[in-house]
Amino acid sequence: MTAADSQSSRPLEITCSRHFVTWLQEQQLSLAFTTYQTNRLFLVGLKPGGVLAFFERLFERPMGLFPVARDRLYMSSRFQLWRFENILAPGTTHQGYDALYVPRASYTTGDLDVHDLALDGDGQPVFVNTLYSCLASLSEQHSFRPIWQPPFISKLAPEDRCHLNGLAIRAGKPAYATAVSRSDVAAGWRQRREQGGCLLDVQANAVVLANLSMPHSPRWYRERLWLLNSGTGDLGYFDPQCDKFVPVAFCPGYLRGLAFWRDWAIVGMSKPRRERTFSGLVLDNRLQSKDAEARCGFAIVNLTTGNIDHWVSLEGVITELYDLQVIPTVTRAMSVGFRTDEILKLITLEAMPTSVARSDHTLETSKPPSPEITPMSSIFPNSLSI
Repeated sequence: MTAADSQSSRPLEITCSRHFVTWLQEQQLSLAFTTYQTNRLFLVGLKPGGVLAFFERLFERPMGLFPVARDRLYMSSRFQLWRFENILAPGTTHQGYDALYVPRASYTTGDLDVHDLALDGDGQPVFVNTLYSCLASLSEQHSFRPIWQPPFISKLAPEDRCHLNGLAIRAGKPAYATAVSRSDVAAGWRQRREQGGCLLDVQANAVVLANLSMPHSPRWYRERLWLLNSGTGDLGYFDPQCDKFVPVAFCPGYLRGLAFWRDWAIVGMSKPRRERTFSGLVLDNRLQSKDAEARCGFAIVNLTTGNIDHWVSLEGVITELYDLQVIPTVTRAMSVGFRTDEILKLITLEAMPTSVARSDHTLETSKPPSPEITPMSSIFPNSLSI
């Protein structure tokens, strides 16, 4: 499939493995991913008849994603944290989409280079403030509220000292974080890409795994801490019994973005930035030894066998992904953006209470109607199909 990109003359070519569409149908889910390189949020689903569809929206530097079932989606961007609400109830559709995410709130943080994003047990956003080398939450008055910093960081300064990037939640609390180095000077991580990375236990305030290569995307799943050793191309998990990283699967690309669904891990892959090679990283040698090139896209890894059961490859304008997530029970999702007047015309009404006051001060019980959507004059233009 080739589709004209609205912001570039370079085409976007999407290819997938033979049975990816069937897998998506069987699992009854959609995928969401961000690419800050081209300022896009993508929603991946299926049109009727099993046709693969990509829906895109433009946001400035989108990065971290966090879904709450099918109902809500959080996303970080250059200087804001967004909350989207799905205005469609299960079993309803709008223009062929069974989920419609509308931006209902944004929190202005300033440019903190926010990476991973999650919700704690109280439903409050927690995010990686990479610029200030800390974990943070929202503040009613200020840009952010720092809640934790690595033990080797001596000062909260806007210097991106260790390139703190990843966050895992366990039992409703920030549990693990990843950093590219243990540097305590401005941009010190840039000289420690090959083996300077580490996994940190947030609650213990300690480094529990060292000598990693640019690790990203720690996730707690099925009583294991999974992560991506991006500089080697490995998906694996942390074994606390022997304090080691256990590789499970090699994926041909620089890995960022990790989600889980049943017996699979969905892993994001990127190409080298601005035509540079992965010089100095193990990944470069591994790709050469396998006579392979780095890909941009995502791989569906079988957790039992370590095999890549399915994959999607993106060629052209997009060469990097940051985060990806699973949206369960949604076949085909869309979102409202800000580049057209659709945000002005999409108006929904919340149901009236079941007890409605009348002029004679008596109460009349009525059945609440379904949310009403004001129709729009034009079809959403940003859907790509294979």
